[in-house]
Amino acid sequence: MTEQIRAAGRAVGGASVTALTWGMGVVARRLVPLPRIEVVPEGRILDLPDRGRTFVVDVPGPSPDAPTIVLLHALGCTAYLSWAATLGELAQHYRVVTFDQRWHGRGIRSPRFTFVDCADDVVAMLDELGIERAVIAGYSMGGPVAQLTWRRHPERVTGLVLCSTARNFRGARRERLFFPFLTATMHPISTYALARVERLAEALPELPDVNTADPLSWGKVEFRSTSAWSFPEIVGELGRFNSAAWIGEVDVPTSVVVTAKDHTIPERRQRRLAAEIPGAEVFTAPGGHASLFMDAGRWIPVFLEAVESVTGRIEPAGASGHFSKFVGVMPLAGSSGARRVGR
Repeated sequence: MTEQIRAAGRAVGGASVTALTWGMGVVARRLVPLPRIEVVPEGRILDLPDRGRTFVVDVPGPSPDAPTIVLLHALGCTAYLSWAATLGELAQHYRVVTFDQRWHGRGIRSPRFTFVDCADDVVAMLDELGIERAVIAGYSMGGPVAQLTWRRHPERVTGLVLCSTARNFRGARRERLFFPFLTATMHPISTYALARVERLAEALPELPDVNTADPLSWGKVEFRSTSAWSFPEIVGELGRFNSAAWIGEVDVPTSVVVTAKDHTIPERRQRRLAAEIPGAEVFTAPGGHASLFMDAGRWIPVFLEAVESVTGRIEPAGASGHFSKFVGVMPLAGSSGARRVGR
């Protein structure tokens, strides 16, 4: 076991570097200004029956009948870290809900990390908040969770906004080698890794700080609320995810937000995802993988337009109660169904 833990420690180091790139994109060629976050809405701890407790932010929106959008964060991040810069703008038009996913921040701890559990957590949270249906938006790692939420619970999803994400994450040769190695290394000591994750989670204050006067310091605290021991488990699950066989069945309005200078998830993979979804619209942001925070000034307007595109194409529920048709966007005959919107 000692040798396994040492090997896992090395895997944690490698996966942590990977997670920094996946989740934060902190390796940058130049300094970029951090977004100014005027107000961070307060959240609360929510019990999900038979699942666990997680930290949830629920912003009511401009009116009781405002559409609901659920925001799913990136790997190694938290609800606040991924979405704090976006919440204020979105809440002017929508009810906005976001939460810490499993093995992240104040999210649920479980024996293993799976995207299936994460997708079911989304619906359990909707149940507890009394929300029947919602648009699901996922960034990076949140993308697979959003896709699976539609796959497993289509009657609860009115639309999808998929950002800086893909159908799968092991296309290159180095990825096909890396992900199985990581899984083989970590599986024997998953219990030990979970104990380390729980140790950090139990030491956290019950609620995160909402004072963002110093965005850099605040961001570091939020990032450190997720244990590095969670990264290999989560990165391994990314390697196992593949929606290529069924993503073409998506029957709700969808927008794909592409980050054009993304060195973590190549642009071509993001566009391939869009090309496989009937009627998907593509919106291109000019920055890299961490644009939602590190380049928020340019990314947020693109994201808002993508969300508006989805909500504008949702048809009211018919007799079946299932949002399944498009309004105003029809794929051209013989086309893949994706319409590209450049920036």
